[in-house]
Amino acid sequence: MTAGPEAIRVVLADDQTLVRSAFAMLVESAPDMAVVGEAGTGREAVALAREAVADLVVMDVRMPDLDGIEATRLIAADEDLAGVKVLVLTTYDTDEYVVEALRAGASGFLVKDTRPAELLDAIRTVASGESLLSPGPTARLIARVLRGPLAPATGGPAPQSLATLSDRERQVLELVARGLNNTEVAATLGLSPLTAKTHVSRIMGKLCVRDRAQLVIAAYESGLVTPGAAPG
Repeated sequence: MTAGPEAIRVVLADDQTLVRSAFAMLVESAPDMAVVGEAGTGREAVALAREAVADLVVMDVRMPDLDGIEATRLIAADEDLAGVKVLVLTTYDTDEYVVEALRAGASGFLVKDTRPAELLDAIRTVASGESLLSPGPTARLIARVLRGPLAPATGGPAPQSLATLSDRERQVLELVARGLNNTEVAATLGLSPLTAKTHVSRIMGKLCVRDRAQLVIAAYESGLVTPGAAPG
């Protein structure tokens, strides 16, 4: 568990020892990352994120003592842990708890049967500051849950906060909510990638959200993007 100066420092949180061990072996096999802690509960995950100076926590949703959602919320709300990213693992990609984790501050999610190379790529993506959002599963999941008993959501940006966005920023937000990355947003709107990135950063600032995952939540909760609708 020795982390080099450039290695991504990973904490693994799962209540199943065998699962943690398998993930630890996989993460340690990558030359650019290191496991700096293993937690069996959400409370342990929060403590280790701080004590081990983690860059990223791979967080199971269902854990004893404190579940992954509440643990994610505590990490996201702690100013001392502002640089710590959370990648949520779930058994099913239709699990409504994933949306709650995204609302709580997670930067993305994966199903547990993801291929090893995809998990390592996901860790790199989230640690770099991007969110792990695919256009299909994420949009369907969020749309389904927001139609269900959890809507309207609490804790997210109020719909009226979108009034602070320019027309161009609304266009960018809609495309981000549909799963496009900055390069794809730029190509769609005829912008440079740098300009697209600047727009995304400004939108996050105006809506007071942590990352792109919460931008997706904001777009759906505000009604800017609706399930099944074609891009505007």
